[in-house]
Amino acid sequence: MTDPLGQSQVLPYLEGLSQSGYRFTLLSFEKKELFQQFGTLIRAKCEKAGIEWVPLFFHSKPPVIAKIFDRYKLFSTAKKLHRERKFGLVHCRSYIAAELGLKFKKRYGVKFLFDMRGFWADEKAEGGLWNQQKWFYRKIYRHYKEKEREFVEQADHIISLTQAGKNELAKLYDKILRNIEEAIETKCTVIPCCADLGHFNYERFSEADKNVLRKKLNIDSRAVILSYSGSLGTWYMLDEMLLFFKAFKAKYPNAVFLFLTKDVSRLNEAIKKNDIDPANIVTSFSSYEQLPLYLSLSDYSVFFIRPVYSKIASSPTKHAELMGMGVPVFCNDIGDTGFFLHQYPLGQLVSIAEKEFYSAIDKMYVQDSDRGVIRNVAKKHFDLSVGIERYRKVYGLADL
Repeated sequence: MTDPLGQSQVLPYLEGLSQSGYRFTLLSFEKKELFQQFGTLIRAKCEKAGIEWVPLFFHSKPPVIAKIFDRYKLFSTAKKLHRERKFGLVHCRSYIAAELGLKFKKRYGVKFLFDMRGFWADEKAEGGLWNQQKWFYRKIYRHYKEKEREFVEQADHIISLTQAGKNELAKLYDKILRNIEEAIETKCTVIPCCADLGHFNYERFSEADKNVLRKKLNIDSRAVILSYSGSLGTWYMLDEMLLFFKAFKAKYPNAVFLFLTKDVSRLNEAIKKNDIDPANIVTSFSSYEQLPLYLSLSDYSVFFIRPVYSKIASSPTKHAELMGMGVPVFCNDIGDTGFFLHQYPLGQLVSIAEKEFYSAIDKMYVQDSDRGVIRNVAKKHFDLSVGIERYRKVYGLADL
């Protein structure tokens, strides 16, 4: 919960659902350094919302054994809490938590919500974390693909981040589910990564506010700002985004590329590798609280995600936040981004090829990118209130 994702994609939903009378015990794993920074803040938020927070801590050494210990700690803590609280539903984010949910359903008859987030085993393999050339990781991958089937079959309901992910689940598992007279169409609800649009709202910031920040970042008031926010590892195509900036710079000679990231060393290596003038790159980092102000400087934003199988289930949180800020985007077609960019004037889909970059930039130049229109699309599909209401309906299906 002390990670930015926990603060944007878990707590706000639970705070909203708590207002409907649901009582939560929140069991999470935390990094010790982040817990020291933000633990008091998260604890206060939970207490205000009536959420009981039970934080545990990740272990990394010795490898493998540390993760086995973490799983044991998760399961034993959850069982102890259940003896005291008698849970009506276990809401499980991703696969490790879903193993617990499945055990609880079989052992105690507790309702099990599989909030899958994405095709986790495939992400691990495609991200290079589970090298499929090694028998050990092939075995782990096969184990979790089999578990995925069991989660889908046994869950009382399933959450997918994208319609594309839901469609893939239907291809994979509808034949199995028919044996128990179920189907993905009714068993799965799509809830994308939403954003708090009260927080991510360009109307909160005046030109004076933005000018102060521009001055702080040493950005000329006449510069056209292309932005990127978030981490730069594994899935994000940094080299391609920098090459895109070269094409963008050809169209807008006064352009700067604003990176809001902690991955500065990775960025600096890529800048050198791709022969980018460092004078055209501005790097900073913002807390979640200050991020909307930083994003408000953006004329455009870009994110390229590796177009691999597992990413059909990806819903970039940054896109919802950028839409709330009325910022048009350049992005490739992953998850449901292609659907939304074809439906609405949110920006330009980009084929990851240098020769296509110029075409996308030219199209964006003549596109009517109205901030209010972009924000209205976010309010319709990606507002936090939309996500909370869908979760509320799912909880109602579980008859809590």
